[in-house]
Amino acid sequence: MDATAFKKMFLPYHRKLYAVALRLLGNEEDAEDLLQEAYLKLWDRRETLSAIDHPEAFCVTLVRRMCLDLLRSASYQRERQQTGLDDAILLAEPDGTQERDDVRVVQMLIGRLPEPQRRVVRLRDIEGCPYEEIEQLTGLSAVNIRVMLSRARKKIREDFFKFRDYEKRRD
Repeated sequence: MDATAFKKMFLPYHRKLYAVALRLLGNEEDAEDLLQEAYLKLWDRRETLSAIDHPEAFCVTLVRRMCLDLLRSASYQRERQQTGLDDAILLAEPDGTQERDDVRVVQMLIGRLPEPQRRVVRLRDIEGCPYEEIEQLTGLSAVNIRVMLSRARKKIREDFFKFRDYEKRRD
């Protein structure tokens, strides 16, 4: 397969593949990087790809599996954990609008959760992933996910009200 045939076969799926990667990774730069790696893998296998009956399904599956592998890697989790905490600290600075301040406080509190809880909260409550997908991404059972979500939400709620009470006393 030459470059023209490759582009004709796989580039029409670029937006969909990017959307899949972005939804799973939650980060534009990581999604773009992963998509580039996926195209490289496809290009390396270009001689065998002409036999594929459903190239779109093949590409989506490839990108999804690459995302899952990346999310499970320890180095990626450490990197995301550090970035999340740095962002949460920056977001906690008040800007004067109560609703924005509350959102920033909740984001900060999510950033302070232990990594497994933070990840489950992000996947379920922020990105709206179904429990089945969270099970695949985390390796946890649906029961464990629900318990983890319940505990994380309770902790966020308690800490939010503590923070709000502290702010009222400070003013």
